[in-house]
Amino acid sequence: MEPKVAELKQKIEDTLCPFGFEVYPFQVAWYNELLPPAFHLLLPGPTLAFLVLSTPAMFDQALKPFLQSCHLRMLTDPVDQCVAYHLGRVRESLPELQIEVIADYEVHPNRRPKILAQTAAHVAGAAYYYQRQDVEADPWGNQHISGVCIHPRFGGWFAIRGVVLLPGIEVPDLPPRKPHDCVPTRAARIALLEGFNFHWRDWTYRDAVTPQERYSEEQKAYFSTPPAQRLALLGLVQPSEKPSSPSPDFPQTFLPRLSTHTPKKPGNPSRARSWLSPRVSPPASPGP
Repeated sequence: MEPKVAELKQKIEDTLCPFGFEVYPFQVAWYNELLPPAFHLLLPGPTLAFLVLSTPAMFDQALKPFLQSCHLRMLTDPVDQCVAYHLGRVRESLPELQIEVIADYEVHPNRRPKILAQTAAHVAGAAYYYQRQDVEADPWGNQHISGVCIHPRFGGWFAIRGVVLLPGIEVPDLPPRKPHDCVPTRAARIALLEGFNFHWRDWTYRDAVTPQERYSEEQKAYFSTPPAQRLALLGLVQPSEKPSSPSPDFPQTFLPRLSTHTPKKPGNPSRARSWLSPRVSPPASPGP
């Protein structure tokens, strides 16, 4: 890894890793090469970027302290606020640099995602994005099958939170890092994609690999609760109360924050690798 990249990675990790996040560098070109122009990041190809994901530890190390702080505003999603707060600290830690942060839930006015999180995770080498294309002679016929990212140490027990872009910092010699193919067999990939698409409520697809750590029962209960009811679950509002208007200090939550793209209804089959799935969590699924 280039010394400049290693130095910046270390500074960002010093800011985020104590709170249950992981950081992976990539070039903007690697992301753009997989996507049609409408989804490109409008920066030179060699521009340095970092993918940020949260591990199971984030719940205790970041979210709980955040909820006890004075930073929380009555939005519908405390996790989004917590992540925005910590990504904002990255800007503060590098005041000499121009930094653009894109959270995974951000969209353009036409509702197109600003970042396709699973594609970014794959090109950064953080997690392998398993798709229908990865199953030879798949058994699904006309059914639509959504893809899902699997982390080599946490399986599906993680969430992609966003990217940090550094306009003006170009790293043309940064070597690509391939994601670890931790679900290598056809049978295991079929089980993973079927578990994700048809049985995601039971959490089991997340154990596609034996995870180093899973979400705690408390964390699972939180993420299994519908987003509109989570503040009441935390005792922050009464069940009948409505959250107040969002603070300008934090971005409005445009999409529910969970951990895998919602499986779509059956449709026309597609054998082409699709990098257009916007995130790693279904809005109705149990947890990010």
